[in-house]
Amino acid sequence: MRPNLLILGGTTEGRSLCNAVAEAGLSGTVSMAGRVERPTPQGVPMRVGGFGGAEGLAWYLREHAITHVIDATHPFAAQMSRNAIDACERTGIPLIALTRAPWQAAPGDRWTHVPDIAGAVAALECPPNRVMLAVGRMHLQDFTANPQHTYLLRLVDSPAEPLGFPEAEVILARGPFTLKGDRALLAEHRIDLLVCKNAGGAGAQAKILAARELGLSVLMIDRPGIPARPEAHSIPEVMRWLGHVSTDLGV
Repeated sequence: MRPNLLILGGTTEGRSLCNAVAEAGLSGTVSMAGRVERPTPQGVPMRVGGFGGAEGLAWYLREHAITHVIDATHPFAAQMSRNAIDACERTGIPLIALTRAPWQAAPGDRWTHVPDIAGAVAALECPPNRVMLAVGRMHLQDFTANPQHTYLLRLVDSPAEPLGFPEAEVILARGPFTLKGDRALLAEHRIDLLVCKNAGGAGAQAKILAARELGLSVLMIDRPGIPARPEAHSIPEVMRWLGHVSTDLGV
């Protein structure tokens, strides 16, 4: 039986993996959460939307004769990753996560760590600043609890409804971004503080490097905990795993 992959996507690495899978002539589907209105083409057939929790994902894996699952979701998509672990344990289907190493503070960085979004909101209970929020569209409403700041928001899609910030500017752009571009962006908007998730990887790191060069403070939201699972840190590692596991399973 030929491998039939389910790739849980939504990241730059996931898109690159889909292209590698297509080039290798493997069959697979990439699943996207549906938070972006116009997802970038992925190289393999795409489905959009949730599965209905771990039980729904297990049903999907059986119904579509999936042989391998690759979790290439964002490091903060913790619930999806937990569901994938649970569903693969229920079905006995091999799982690997294509993960990014987290960013590490370097000389010149001025980071304050917080454990989650609530911690970041609490840390912004301070006198007015000019703040760039790089936390994704889902969590923006949480930060309206601190209306004293002037916010810069960089989003992929236009907000569907008013965001609720008295002072905010929205920039529509899709990464990856450059150090030169992000340095200019932070300087132009006179940003005092960058709030971001520790997503890791190169595609979103430019703002971190730009903040270092400009001597800006960074409120770094640490990653959520995810149960132990097999992990790979590059696409060649995933492809080697696919060959090894396929051989072990006799497929």
